[in-house]
Amino acid sequence: MVHKVSVDAGPRRRLEPDARREQILSVAVRLFGERGYAAVSTGDVAKGAGVARGLVNHYFGTKKELYLEVIRVMLTAPAEAVAQLPQGDLPTRVDAIVTWFLDVVSRHSTSWLGAITAGGMAGDDDVDRVIAEAIDVAADHVLTAVGPSTRSSALHAMARSYVGLATSTAREWLQRGELTRAQVHKLLTATLLAMVDQVFPDA
Repeated sequence: MVHKVSVDAGPRRRLEPDARREQILSVAVRLFGERGYAAVSTGDVAKGAGVARGLVNHYFGTKKELYLEVIRVMLTAPAEAVAQLPQGDLPTRVDAIVTWFLDVVSRHSTSWLGAITAGGMAGDDDVDRVIAEAIDVAADHVLTAVGPSTRSSALHAMARSYVGLATSTAREWLQRGELTRAQVHKLLTATLLAMVDQVFPDA
Protein backbone atom coordinates (compact mmCIF):
# COMPACT_ATOMS: atom_id res chain seq x y z
CA MET A 1 0.00 0.00 0.00
CA VAL A 2 1.19 3.44 -0.68
CA HIS A 3 1.65 7.02 0.36
CA LYS A 4 0.27 9.74 -1.93
CA VAL A 5 3.09 11.92 -3.25
CA SER A 6 3.34 14.29 -6.19
CA VAL A 7 5.84 13.25 -8.85
CA ASP A 8 6.14 16.64 -10.56
CA ALA A 9 8.97 18.93 -9.49
CA GLY A 10 7.37 22.14 -10.72
CA PRO A 11 9.20 25.36 -11.59
CA ARG A 12 12.14 26.73 -9.64
CA ARG A 13 11.00 29.06 -6.88
CA ARG A 14 11.68 29.83 -3.24
CA LEU A 15 9.89 27.29 -1.08
CA GLU A 16 9.50 26.69 2.63
CA PRO A 17 11.73 23.87 3.95
CA ASP A 18 8.93 21.28 4.10
CA ALA A 19 7.80 22.12 0.58
CA ARG A 20 11.38 22.00 -0.73
CA ARG A 21 11.91 18.62 0.91
CA GLU A 22 8.69 17.34 -0.67
CA GLN A 23 9.78 18.65 -4.07
CA ILE A 24 13.13 16.84 -3.84
CA LEU A 25 11.40 13.67 -2.72
CA SER A 26 8.91 13.88 -5.60
CA VAL A 27 11.74 14.08 -8.13
CA ALA A 28 13.52 11.16 -6.45
CA VAL A 29 10.35 9.06 -6.58
CA ARG A 30 10.04 9.69 -10.31
CA LEU A 31 13.70 9.13 -11.20
CA PHE A 32 14.22 6.00 -9.11
CA GLY A 33 10.97 4.60 -10.50
CA GLU A 34 12.02 5.26 -14.08
CA ARG A 35 15.70 4.27 -13.90
CA GLY A 36 16.29 2.12 -10.83
CA TYR A 37 18.73 2.74 -8.01
CA ALA A 38 22.05 2.34 -9.81
CA ALA A 39 21.26 4.75 -12.65
CA VAL A 40 20.28 7.72 -10.46
CA SER A 41 22.65 10.04 -8.59
CA THR A 42 21.89 12.67 -6.00
CA GLY A 43 23.10 15.14 -8.62
CA ASP A 44 20.35 13.95 -10.96
CA VAL A 45 17.78 14.46 -8.23
CA ALA A 46 19.14 17.91 -7.41
CA LYS A 47 19.07 18.95 -11.06
CA GLY A 48 15.50 17.72 -11.47
CA ALA A 49 14.39 19.61 -8.37
CA GLY A 50 16.32 22.76 -9.28
CA VAL A 51 18.42 22.75 -6.10
CA ALA A 52 22.05 22.30 -5.14
CA ARG A 53 23.14 18.73 -4.46
CA GLY A 54 24.11 19.76 -0.95
CA LEU A 55 20.47 20.48 -0.22
CA VAL A 56 19.54 16.91 -1.15
CA ASN A 57 22.19 15.68 1.28
CA HIS A 58 20.96 18.11 3.93
CA TYR A 59 17.41 16.77 3.84
CA PHE A 60 18.04 13.08 3.17
CA GLY A 61 21.69 12.23 3.82
CA THR A 62 23.19 9.72 1.42
CA LYS A 63 21.77 8.45 -1.85
CA LYS A 64 20.79 5.21 -0.13
CA GLU A 65 18.99 7.06 2.66
CA LEU A 66 17.08 9.03 0.04
CA TYR A 67 16.15 5.80 -1.73
CA LEU A 68 14.93 4.24 1.50
CA GLU A 69 12.67 7.25 2.02
CA VAL A 70 11.34 6.85 -1.54
CA ILE A 71 10.44 3.22 -0.83
CA ARG A 72 8.86 4.19 2.49
CA VAL A 73 6.57 6.86 1.05
CA MET A 74 5.57 4.81 -1.99
CA LEU A 75 4.66 1.72 0.01
CA THR A 76 3.27 3.17 3.26
CA ALA A 77 -0.31 4.38 3.19
CA PRO A 78 -0.81 7.40 5.48
CA ALA A 79 -3.19 6.79 8.37
CA GLU A 80 -5.27 9.83 7.41
CA ALA A 81 -6.05 8.26 4.03
CA VAL A 82 -7.45 5.17 5.72
CA ALA A 83 -9.38 7.31 8.22
CA GLN A 84 -11.09 9.10 5.32
CA LEU A 85 -12.42 5.91 3.74
CA PRO A 86 -16.23 5.77 3.74
CA GLN A 87 -17.97 4.05 6.62
CA GLY A 88 -20.72 1.50 6.17
CA ASP A 89 -21.18 -2.23 6.22
CA LEU A 90 -18.27 -4.61 5.69
CA PRO A 91 -18.66 -4.98 1.88
CA THR A 92 -18.70 -1.19 1.54
CA ARG A 93 -15.52 -0.78 3.60
CA VAL A 94 -13.72 -3.58 1.78
CA ASP A 95 -14.71 -2.17 -1.61
CA ALA A 96 -13.46 1.26 -0.52
CA ILE A 97 -10.01 0.14 0.63
CA VAL A 98 -9.46 -2.02 -2.47
CA THR A 99 -10.59 0.82 -4.75
CA TRP A 100 -8.30 3.26 -2.94
CA PHE A 101 -5.31 0.91 -3.26
CA LEU A 102 -5.86 0.32 -6.98
CA ASP A 103 -6.38 4.03 -7.64
CA VAL A 104 -3.07 4.93 -6.01
CA VAL A 105 -0.90 2.18 -7.51
CA SER A 106 -2.27 2.85 -10.99
CA ARG A 107 -1.72 6.60 -10.65
CA HIS A 108 1.91 6.06 -9.62
CA SER A 109 2.46 2.71 -11.33
CA THR A 110 6.07 3.22 -12.46
CA SER A 111 7.23 4.53 -9.10
CA TRP A 112 5.22 1.97 -7.12
CA LEU A 113 6.55 -0.94 -9.18
CA GLY A 114 10.08 0.38 -8.77
CA ALA A 115 9.63 0.54 -5.01
CA ILE A 116 7.97 -2.84 -4.55
CA THR A 117 10.68 -4.56 -6.62
CA ALA A 118 13.39 -2.61 -4.75
CA GLY A 119 14.76 -1.08 -7.97
CA GLY A 120 17.80 -3.34 -8.18
CA MET A 121 18.42 -3.29 -4.42
CA ALA A 122 16.55 -6.48 -3.52
CA GLY A 123 18.32 -8.38 -0.77
CA ASP A 124 19.77 -5.28 0.85
CA ASP A 125 19.07 -5.49 4.58
CA ASP A 126 17.95 -1.87 4.93
CA VAL A 127 15.68 -2.06 1.89
CA ASP A 128 14.16 -5.32 3.10
CA ARG A 129 13.55 -3.75 6.52
CA VAL A 130 11.75 -0.73 5.07
CA ILE A 131 9.59 -2.95 2.85
CA ALA A 132 8.75 -5.20 5.82
CA GLU A 133 7.79 -2.15 7.91
CA ALA A 134 5.54 -0.92 5.09
CA ILE A 135 3.84 -4.32 4.92
CA ASP A 136 3.23 -4.21 8.68
CA VAL A 137 1.64 -0.76 8.40
CA ALA A 138 -0.51 -1.89 5.47
CA ALA A 139 -1.66 -4.92 7.46
CA ASP A 140 -2.70 -2.61 10.31
CA HIS A 141 -4.68 -0.51 7.85
CA VAL A 142 -6.45 -3.58 6.47
CA LEU A 143 -7.46 -4.62 9.98
CA THR A 144 -8.63 -1.07 10.74
CA ALA A 145 -10.77 -1.08 7.61
CA VAL A 146 -12.47 -4.40 8.36
CA GLY A 147 -12.81 -3.64 12.06
CA PRO A 148 -11.93 -6.70 14.18
CA SER A 149 -12.26 -5.90 17.88
CA THR A 150 -9.11 -7.78 18.93
CA ARG A 151 -5.80 -8.26 17.12
CA SER A 152 -3.67 -11.30 17.80
CA SER A 153 -0.27 -11.93 16.25
CA ALA A 154 -1.89 -14.60 14.08
CA LEU A 155 -4.50 -12.14 12.83
CA HIS A 156 -1.80 -9.63 11.96
CA ALA A 157 0.12 -12.33 10.09
CA MET A 158 -3.02 -13.16 8.10
CA ALA A 159 -3.40 -9.48 7.22
CA ARG A 160 0.23 -9.35 6.09
CA SER A 161 -0.48 -12.34 3.86
CA TYR A 162 -3.38 -10.44 2.32
CA VAL A 163 -1.10 -7.46 1.66
CA GLY A 164 1.27 -9.82 -0.12
CA LEU A 165 -1.60 -11.05 -2.28
CA ALA A 166 -2.66 -7.48 -3.06
CA THR A 167 0.88 -6.58 -4.08
CA SER A 168 1.45 -9.58 -6.33
CA THR A 169 -2.00 -9.27 -7.91
CA ALA A 170 -1.44 -5.58 -8.66
CA ARG A 171 1.83 -6.51 -10.37
CA GLU A 172 0.00 -9.03 -12.55
CA TRP A 173 -2.19 -6.14 -13.69
CA LEU A 174 0.29 -3.27 -13.96
CA GLN A 175 3.52 -5.04 -14.89
CA ARG A 176 2.53 -8.19 -16.74
CA GLY A 177 -0.87 -7.18 -18.08
CA GLU A 178 -2.30 -10.62 -17.34
CA LEU A 179 -5.28 -9.30 -15.36
CA THR A 180 -7.64 -6.37 -15.79
CA ARG A 181 -8.35 -3.88 -13.04
CA ALA A 182 -11.87 -5.29 -12.70
CA GLN A 183 -10.47 -8.80 -12.20
CA VAL A 184 -7.97 -7.58 -9.63
CA HIS A 185 -10.66 -5.65 -7.77
CA LYS A 186 -12.97 -8.67 -7.67
CA LEU A 187 -10.20 -11.01 -6.52
CA LEU A 188 -8.99 -8.73 -3.73
CA THR A 189 -12.48 -7.84 -2.55
CA ALA A 190 -13.79 -11.41 -2.53
CA THR A 191 -10.65 -12.70 -0.82
CA LEU A 192 -10.73 -10.15 1.99
CA LEU A 193 -14.44 -10.70 2.60
CA ALA A 194 -13.85 -14.46 2.76
CA MET A 195 -10.92 -14.01 5.13
CA VAL A 196 -12.96 -11.84 7.48
CA ASP A 197 -15.85 -14.29 7.45
CA GLN A 198 -14.06 -17.64 7.45
CA VAL A 199 -10.44 -17.18 8.52
CA PHE A 200 -10.06 -14.22 10.89
CA PRO A 201 -12.45 -15.67 13.52
CA ASP A 202 -10.01 -18.55 14.09
CA ALA A 203 -7.00 -16.26 14.66
